Amino acid sequence: MAMLAVVRACTPLIPTPPPAAAAGEAAKMNKSSTSRSARVLVLGGTGRVGWSTATALSKLRPDLSILIGGRNREKGKSLASKFGKRSEFVQVDIHDASMLEEALCGVDLVVHAAGPFQREDKCTVLEAAISTKTPYVDVCDDVDYSWRAKGFHEQAKASGVPAIITAGICPGVSNVMAAELVHAARSKKACKPERLRFFYYIAGSGGVGPTTLASSFLLLGEDVIAYNKGEEIKLKPYSGALNIDFGKGVGKKNVYLLNLPEVKSTFKVLRVPTVSARFGSDPFIWNWGMHTFANFLPVKYLRDKNKVSKLVEVIDPIVRTIDGIAGQCVSMRVDLEYSNGQNIHGLFTHRKLSISVGYAATAFVLAILEGNTQPGVWFPEEPEGIATEARKLLLERATQGATNFLMNKPSWVVETGWNEVHQGIYV
Repeated sequence: MAMLAVVRACTPLIPTPPPAAAAGEAAKMNKSSTSRSARVLVLGGTGRVGWSTATALSKLRPDLSILIGGRNREKGKSLASKFGKRSEFVQVDIHDASMLEEALCGVDLVVHAAGPFQREDKCTVLEAAISTKTPYVDVCDDVDYSWRAKGFHEQAKASGVPAIITAGICPGVSNVMAAELVHAARSKKACKPERLRFFYYIAGSGGVGPTTLASSFLLLGEDVIAYNKGEEIKLKPYSGALNIDFGKGVGKKNVYLLNLPEVKSTFKVLRVPTVSARFGSDPFIWNWGMHTFANFLPVKYLRDKNKVSKLVEVIDPIVRTIDGIAGQCVSMRVDLEYSNGQNIHGLFTHRKLSISVGYAATAFVLAILEGNTQPGVWFPEEPEGIATEARKLLLERATQGATNFLMNKPSWVVETGWNEVHQGIYV
């Protein structure tokens, strides 16, 4: 009886229907609750990604009460004060299950932005969210962690908890772009999606902080999982260089293979037989450094979070200097090739990754608050995670401030090598 009382006390104010309820009924129930101020807890809120998410939330939904979760009380209270009287700092350690559950009591949604997610063997925050019936979003960028989280799908469904994982910008928005491309291809019926490729470019480190820098190094210690004609293949990290055109304002950049979760999830969810992902940066010394680390540092070293953290402490000042020169631009290009040889593309570019990642995560948060997500643990490309009819609105929110955003376009519209001589005519 005591445990039942705790669960009832922790149940979020946003109602979630039983698993058997229809999606339309779920949307109606959740949407009716957005007329009053919802409480959103951002874990890792004192970090750059968490702070960016909290800031974007405050701009797109100023009626929300935003709770900044973290370990640094002084910094957290200072940041929370910027969002007004309804916001506050919550001191919490994400590795302390009881502390987490206490923090989630009375919270309508929790955003897990306290990475890095690499080498984490437990989904403590997601488990606490399910236990307290709190809707959940994370910005995970690790394959193993994302599928470990996916393993809680039935528990979340049974508890009536909607959860979206890998819900940042890349992965996240890029997954939704891929889903839209595949949906458009299949609507034509004669066009069968054959090959899906993700290309990412970031100037410097994108200004997103040491945590994301650590994630990048930890990924160098993983074999790259890709798919070729339905078969899983393993490739060397930061190999397979391609020169990709990211369109106006960015141009052609070199990109390299990395082990990113959207490859496996889109392969399984969207059923495209050939899928891969590549990443690159500027200036050339950054790509050279990543390639050198991948080839010469022992894999055991690159898989050790403590050693990588110490490496980041040494390199971070250098990276900040480079960021000051290179800027923080982010660009994503998603290419889909049909079985008949035709290609279609999606492109997104923003001047600052540190800002755009916040709008991306916020778009997923609002999708849940507005009832567009069914109970369960979902990848962004799954229709139960983001209802198909809600994807357009999600992309509009996620691309706030974008300098370039195109969907379902042929290469001559996307790439800089073509010039428009008249309306819709390119040479």
